[in-house]
Amino acid sequence: MAAFNTLDDLADGQRVLVRVDLNSPVEDGVVQDNHRFDRYAETVRELADRDNKVVLMAHQGRPGRDDFVSLDQHAEILEEYVGKPINFVDDIYGDDAIDAIEGLEAGEILLLNNTRMADDELPEKAPEEHAKSDFVQTLSPYFDAFVNDAYSAAHRAHASTVGFALELPAYAGRVMEAEYEYNTGVAERARETEGQVTMVLGGNKSEDVISVVNNLGDAIDTFLIGGLPGELFLRAEGYPVGMDVGDMDLLDGQWDETKDTLEDLVANRRDEFELPTDFAYEDDDGERAEIALEDIDEKETGYLDIGHDTIESYVPIIEESEAVFVKGAVGVFEDERFADGTVELIEAIGRTDCFSVVGGGDTARTLSMYGLSEDNYDHISIAGGAYLNALTGQELEAAEVLIEQAN
Repeated sequence: MAAFNTLDDLADGQRVLVRVDLNSPVEDGVVQDNHRFDRYAETVRELADRDNKVVLMAHQGRPGRDDFVSLDQHAEILEEYVGKPINFVDDIYGDDAIDAIEGLEAGEILLLNNTRMADDELPEKAPEEHAKSDFVQTLSPYFDAFVNDAYSAAHRAHASTVGFALELPAYAGRVMEAEYEYNTGVAERARETEGQVTMVLGGNKSEDVISVVNNLGDAIDTFLIGGLPGELFLRAEGYPVGMDVGDMDLLDGQWDETKDTLEDLVANRRDEFELPTDFAYEDDDGERAEIALEDIDEKETGYLDIGHDTIESYVPIIEESEAVFVKGAVGVFEDERFADGTVELIEAIGRTDCFSVVGGGDTARTLSMYGLSEDNYDHISIAGGAYLNALTGQELEAAEVLIEQAN
């Protein structure tokens, strides 16, 4: 489907610069393993097996945040998945990095440090401007080819995602190739499907859900909405949910920004949505408890998942579908007390004979966390913002650069 060059077009035995996305949760300074390492290991292993000298670039967090750390731990985690040694150099494009790059032998792998530690990396600029940066101009002469596999960062016009593709022969890695094909094709696949087409929408941002609904409304028969957007849609219907309580700072600001659009959607397109009829919360004993929407007179606590009545109403819709797409979790699935909604809906998709794409940033982690087999789904997307851009018809700048360079 994609019009860019892939690893099938890349000759063996070259020195290759590869952009991957290993951005991961960091807890108390410890980088957490996640679904991305396993996925990117395929491209890295293939390139090394083909006698290439492989140099990896990736980012972690943003400057000023607790998760803005070195990639030394990432090298150790990725090494376990690749099954080959991965050397790490605490440098990006200085002398230490250049020495390490020049010292590589065929089949060896090197990971440079966090690209966002380079001043040239983060400013959003046109690819032509990034290509002229010191970062790109310094590293490019040491390589024969550039491979961009970081689909989940493809919506960012950063130096490492768009600049090198203008200076070197550019190719898409296996993750980029698969993600682009499936995610960009969601709308087309949905419109071509003759039977019921369903989309599960959750997460934390009502604006994201609104964008998806507006872009895919003509292709999706039913949207099953949960997460914080589920509350906000219900607030637009006049229910006493969808507002912050206690120390929360998640809902009221979104309500102010999207109130008019939400009220218009529930007034004019209500038949396209299924909304929660109950919610789960943490009771005084720290246990999961549930409350029906009709029994809520005033919101007194945060809601952390859809309830089982909602789950039981959503599952049959999934089971009757010919295609199901997922964008975002419907609850705080990282806490097993509040994972029921996300897990049970994804389980229902897996056992249904339908075409399925599951994505939305961390949502893909649900499978590994709760022992669900990827084999039951057509595609599992590890992207967040790029997946959203694809669903809403926005340009993926790094992918566009690859396409332009191939033509």
